[in-house]
Amino acid sequence: MNWIILVIAGLFEVAFAFCLGKAKGTSGNEMYLWYAGFLVTLIISMGLLVKATQSLPIGTAYAVWTGIGAVGTVLVGIFIFKEPATFLRILFLTTLIASIVGLKAVSSH
Repeated sequence: MNWIILVIAGLFEVAFAFCLGKAKGTSGNEMYLWYAGFLVTLIISMGLLVKATQSLPIGTAYAVWTGIGAVGTVLVGIFIFKEPATFLRILFLTTLIASIVGLKAVSSH
């Protein structure tokens, strides 16, 4: 169950990065709404991370959480914000995913 919580926490990390990206291109009330979304998703993500680390090793949990956030944020950047999907970006993204899967596989929980 804590692995599921950790994955959800990682998805909320992607959400707060998305909110930051959207806030960057806005102004006024819309910008403040995106920053509010950032704060809400940040709090949820951190709270779920804390919950997951109550029974998962902190080093593994934190690495997986940041990895999910990094992979998800790169994908959001490519598909939503039209950032380049170069060969090297995809290669390193693939190695990051393999590392996350490897950490999960060797975790004792």
